[in-house]
Amino acid sequence: MSGTRPRGVEGEAEAAGWVRSMFGSVAHRYDFLNHLLSFNLDRSWRRRTVARVEHVLARPAARVLDLCCGTGDLLGALQEKRGAPVLGCDFCRPMLSIARRKFGGARLVEADALRLPFADGSLDLVTIAFGFRNLASYRAGLEEMARVLRPGGVAAILEFSQPRGRLLPALYSFYSRHILPAVGRALSGSKEAYAYLPESVRRFPGAEELASQMREAGFGEAGYETMTGGIVALHTGKKQAAGAPA
Repeated sequence: MSGTRPRGVEGEAEAAGWVRSMFGSVAHRYDFLNHLLSFNLDRSWRRRTVARVEHVLARPAARVLDLCCGTGDLLGALQEKRGAPVLGCDFCRPMLSIARRKFGGARLVEADALRLPFADGSLDLVTIAFGFRNLASYRAGLEEMARVLRPGGVAAILEFSQPRGRLLPALYSFYSRHILPAVGRALSGSKEAYAYLPESVRRFPGAEELASQMREAGFGEAGYETMTGGIVALHTGKKQAAGAPA
């Protein structure tokens, strides 16, 4: 699959519009449900992501963008480590409004991840946490991230993946198919959102496939590490200079 396709939705434009509207409808409960439904593990996943890109954050002149920043949890962690504002971008205005209230010093931009308002080669680091699988085109998303990064710039994608082993996949499948949608629907008031979210995880490419797509999009040293038994994977890669071997 080239990008997210909610049930009954066809085409990139329709998919993007559906995702934008869906996130807008749950923005008021998004943070609470993220922490509750992940048993607060989402906080540790973000901390580990920040630790992996700390070498870029430490550069005084580095330009950093948190893509699909939503309500700003990763953005806030990046700013705290950096000690200075970073850029945040999302196409869902209600989510950005919450991020603005939480992190007043952040520089927030309302824009689509597939059409970023940044010049070619203008950024040193682009992060995205749990937003990549919601893009209408994964290839276009990777190519746009590569476009705005300088040669040697780093991309970090924190996203759900498929757990390994025998018992954990079965438990995770039961939880995501039955418990998560029921709790999410009851507490957010949105049946569609918390039916879509676990389905989007099941249909998302595996970690190996995403790493391969990153290499095809021009990222060298593309690899990943898994967390919590493979439920989450952190992908990183460096933008290759023009003409560099894959």
